[in-house]
Amino acid sequence: MSTDSVIAGVDDRDVFRSIFAAYPDALLLVDPGGTIILANPAADELLGYPPGAMKGLPVDELVPDAIRPNHAAFRSAYNTQPRPRPMGLNMNLVAKRRDGSEVMVEIALSPLGGASAPLVVAAIRGVGAYPRVKQALKRAHLADSLAQFGRLAVDARDPHLLIGQAAPAVLDALRVDTALILVLEANGVELRIAGGAGLFAPNRIGDRVPNDAGSVCGHVIARGEPVLIDDFAHQSRFELLAPGHGAKSGCVLAVPLSDRGRTIGALSVRSEATGQFGEDELRFLESMSSLLATVLQRAQSEDALSHAQRLESIGQLTGGVAHDFNNLLTVISGNLQVLEEVPACADDPMARQLIASAFRATSRGAELTGKLLAFSRRQMLQPTPVDTGALLRSLTELLRRTLDQRIGIALDADASWCMADAGQLESALLNIAINARDAMPAGGALTFACRAIDRLPDDDGSGLDATDGAGYVAISITDSGCGMPDSVKERAFEPFFTTKEPGRGTGLGLSTVYGFAKQSKGAVNIASVQGQGTTVTLFLPRVEAEAPAEAANDAHGDSASSALLRPGLRVLAVEDDAEVRTVLQTHLAAMDCHVVAVATAEQALDIVASDTPFDLLFTDVALGTGMRGTELAEKTRQLRPTLAVLLTSGFSRELLDPSPAWELLRKPYTRAELMRAAARALASVQ
Repeated sequence: MSTDSVIAGVDDRDVFRSIFAAYPDALLLVDPGGTIILANPAADELLGYPPGAMKGLPVDELVPDAIRPNHAAFRSAYNTQPRPRPMGLNMNLVAKRRDGSEVMVEIALSPLGGASAPLVVAAIRGVGAYPRVKQALKRAHLADSLAQFGRLAVDARDPHLLIGQAAPAVLDALRVDTALILVLEANGVELRIAGGAGLFAPNRIGDRVPNDAGSVCGHVIARGEPVLIDDFAHQSRFELLAPGHGAKSGCVLAVPLSDRGRTIGALSVRSEATGQFGEDELRFLESMSSLLATVLQRAQSEDALSHAQRLESIGQLTGGVAHDFNNLLTVISGNLQVLEEVPACADDPMARQLIASAFRATSRGAELTGKLLAFSRRQMLQPTPVDTGALLRSLTELLRRTLDQRIGIALDADASWCMADAGQLESALLNIAINARDAMPAGGALTFACRAIDRLPDDDGSGLDATDGAGYVAISITDSGCGMPDSVKERAFEPFFTTKEPGRGTGLGLSTVYGFAKQSKGAVNIASVQGQGTTVTLFLPRVEAEAPAEAANDAHGDSASSALLRPGLRVLAVEDDAEVRTVLQTHLAAMDCHVVAVATAEQALDIVASDTPFDLLFTDVALGTGMRGTELAEKTRQLRPTLAVLLTSGFSRELLDPSPAWELLRKPYTRAELMRAAARALASVQ
């Protein structure tokens, strides 16, 4: 029988119904009034409805509440001029599922019939299933989860409470079934379950269990190295997952908790599914372990430390975490930059949006690291012209997302530039804003203002010449809180003075603001009336400046900076982290450099001694247990005095003791930042 005769014997309506039902994308048939007439099985599955349940629903039910008014206006306009609208347009679209959750989608519209308001077929595709999207979203999710827990670590006053929050945070970030924090007891033969989440019965938090060398965690503690098992049921290396982990199935990932090179415990996770863990999960867990190890150290020594010593312990936390955290961010941002240049992603608007979202997450992580270092006073001031209006706009947007939603935030900023360390200035303003938040427990108003002034107020007490230079920029933060009595206002800038209950306030917030203002050749004052709110004003030297030329370039590109380096530049790169080294090689190759990359300073020094020609030595400062990058640079300069040196570190410059005169590139860095830093290093020896 011929194909034509088969087709002739089939009802067209049956064919169209079969196509509608079998189509892999979600399909909805909607009438001019916005009522769903038909929905195919793919639509039921994507949007979480039982078969037939969407029939008769208004299509607005599938639109998130926040954007429903805009959708109604769009649908009305579409009905007046219906036309085919393909998928893949540069729009960020979200659909609401039956359970209230949201799914990112692409939508195509096709009118049926020639009437002015015809039936419309809506084809809906969930873009979260794309492999490249999944990867970008996962990395952004892990970076954001780490940043959120880092913020908790900064604000936490009770280390034990923070440890209790760590396992649920890991459980949520990695979407696993069990997360355990095990700490080695002093006797060395027992482990204490310091934290846990998920299925780990019959044990409870606080229980002590044997430190069994035949278990995954026992091995991690004994060897001080991570363990990853894709399918525990099909391995013979270990007898137990970990005491307290329960079922011996699924996949397992465990990393050591270390304190000054000594393993003090383990952080382990288990998923009942197999093959769930890779390098991204390992890096995330190692960074969480770094945070937790220092928090545990703080908890164990807190009773013996004075108030100032506890602050120093927090400083050690930030310094220890910064390097690992910034290495993680360097890998994520570097791979995202490579992904951004892949043609398939460059031509896909949704992929570009997701990559941009992931870049924003890494930026937030980098900002968090800078704030941790600023909090511990481990950063040297690096004054530069700062656009105070732009900084305040960025800061107020951050605070709108993080402060109590009952606090309204307003901004009134002139276009003024001041001379200050931008990171320390932001930290000082955050300290003031947090104090203001605490003064408004039931909510209120928080107003940021910025204006240029010619002289300091007569009663500022700064001791500065109010008529010297180009004047000042006054940045004020006003709250509608409880205000201060005169007795409190007079002591507000004293170190360790606080009106908060024990365990909540360090008494260093406003004193560090005062120190920053003085060091910046400015001043700070407080105006407050009890019951009527408080205004804290920072006065910083004013400068005439414009945005740096490189700001016009793409934040992740190399349009102008590529001209700074000549093709064929010979670079000796030293980086102990394998993934960061791969990202670095990719960046340098894209800059037309000839690269020799090694993991240790000792390897690099052997290469330098062999008379192999190089133009630039680019080295991390912290290189594991061997020679530091600064020592390598010193010895290299003795052998080759004209060789340019560029250092990189996740720590601050102040921690490079003694602080060298060489160029320092802070992690995480983009390709454009690497180019500019390399060019400056090369220029310094010419």
